[in-house]
Amino acid sequence: MIKRKKSPALRLPVFLLLSFFSLKFMFPFLINLPEASFLDSDSWPAGEEIRGRLTISGAWALYPLVVRWAEEFQKIQPGVKIDVQAGGAGKGVADVLSGAAHLGMVSRELHPEEIRRGAVAFPVARDAVVVTVSARNPYLKSLLSRGLTREELRQIWISGTISTWSELLKTGRPEPIHLYTRSDACGAGETWAAFLGGRQEDLKGTGVYGDPGVAEAVRRDPLGLGYNNLNFAFDPKTFLPVKGLIVLPLDLNNNGQIDPEENFMSHRSSLVQAIQEGKYPSPPVRDLYLVTRGKPEMALLRAFLNYVLGEGQKLLANAGYVEVSPSILEKSRKYLLGEKEKNEKEKTCLTSTGCS
Repeated sequence: MIKRKKSPALRLPVFLLLSFFSLKFMFPFLINLPEASFLDSDSWPAGEEIRGRLTISGAWALYPLVVRWAEEFQKIQPGVKIDVQAGGAGKGVADVLSGAAHLGMVSRELHPEEIRRGAVAFPVARDAVVVTVSARNPYLKSLLSRGLTREELRQIWISGTISTWSELLKTGRPEPIHLYTRSDACGAGETWAAFLGGRQEDLKGTGVYGDPGVAEAVRRDPLGLGYNNLNFAFDPKTFLPVKGLIVLPLDLNNNGQIDPEENFMSHRSSLVQAIQEGKYPSPPVRDLYLVTRGKPEMALLRAFLNYVLGEGQKLLANAGYVEVSPSILEKSRKYLLGEKEKNEKEKTCLTSTGCS
């Protein structure tokens, strides 16, 4: 079985049947890694049993998928125990660089300073950030028919020149937009800000900890507006938006209405297809990474990453994620399994676009 910390905030079921009300409790900070037994071999021979423990920390965006990977890997290697903790992309990188975790879940590009400190990013999946409102929003009909443009969103979250629903929709009473953002250093915040031409610290709004926290705040607030990672906005069983939430469409061509080709936010499968077809822009579409400190040398760590980059990719579609390109996966596996890098860049970033 997978070992998790006994914090109320971490009792998230594998398939994301979250109890939003438990999220008022904060994640406990990780302590130094416990002693673990690893094989001393430099490779992972097929069929050889591996014993030991991995600790993984970081982005909410990757948490549901990494839990699935950990469970499946443990079936293959029953002598392995894996502790998966969510706490934001920033925490994931900090934990792996400090030695508090073996792997960091990261939902943004690595920063230059992180690369200088030895962070190596393995791209493992893709997803997107979406806009959410309460199902009880009094302006829902208009929002669904007209959508929101990038410029309107920028004026709401970055410049603050739009602060009421009447300013946004040119109608109704001057009721305030109750704006929400993330309080933790996270990939969702950085990705959403990048889409709007800023950085996470530029985003206005009430800061709320974690993806589930923002979703719950918006769900409860009829005048609320927030953003969420794809897999915290949609129900993993029905593929529909989480009960009480609505995922808003974007008016990508700025014509004042949602055209058929822009109308893909009502169902998780249609959004995933839009990401695959390039209909939803990047950002807010982004790559998701597992990050190590330096090139992995321990057999258990190498074995788990090899599984994720290979057999584990079969779990992505059912879990609501999009695959990275096969060429990038193959490049990552070759690097992991010892093929000599062509240049220094490949040692720190194994993506098609490169790390920032």
